[in-house]
Amino acid sequence: MGKKGDAKREIIEAAAASLFWHRGYAATSIADVAAAADVPAGNMFYYFKTKADLALAVANVFVRETESLIGEAESAAADPRQRIRFLLQRLGQSNRSRVDRGCPISAAVKDFRAPAPAASARAAESFERLIAFMAREMQKTGLRPSLALARARAIVVEWQGGIALAHAFSDMTILSESLRRAEQALQPVLSR
Repeated sequence: MGKKGDAKREIIEAAAASLFWHRGYAATSIADVAAAADVPAGNMFYYFKTKADLALAVANVFVRETESLIGEAESAAADPRQRIRFLLQRLGQSNRSRVDRGCPISAAVKDFRAPAPAASARAAESFERLIAFMAREMQKTGLRPSLALARARAIVVEWQGGIALAHAFSDMTILSESLRRAEQALQPVLSR
């Protein structure tokens, strides 16, 4: 596919990601995505053969964005503690949209599971990569691998739980508190 085709594919992926997040996977049709991307519905087949293929493309976007965030954290500082702090600060920058809509990645994992299991598993890789990055950074501070992994998972659980409750109650404070608790839980690691 040429550059024009690649650009159109990206527009379609972005439209699908937004619609899946706002409406849900089941409630979004290929025609809805085509209309949002300003692509004739009949041309969608050239870019994505099935709705499950489109879901996989959206999941790939989530993984690429997660990898980009991790790359930013790695470039932000040499010290693993500063990298983890940077990551937590960046996760906090999306608070408003998470309070309004929940987490697009966790929504995709759930919504894609039955109709597009490969896309669900791929979206879940975003969480796996965040956890693996934080665990590696914590190990660099001297933490045992099993403890580093457990703490990294606990951070993601705290963050995702905060998103779920903040969204349920439409209360930004809940998510802000959740991210503060995640950072406080890391204090023994971050102050080593």
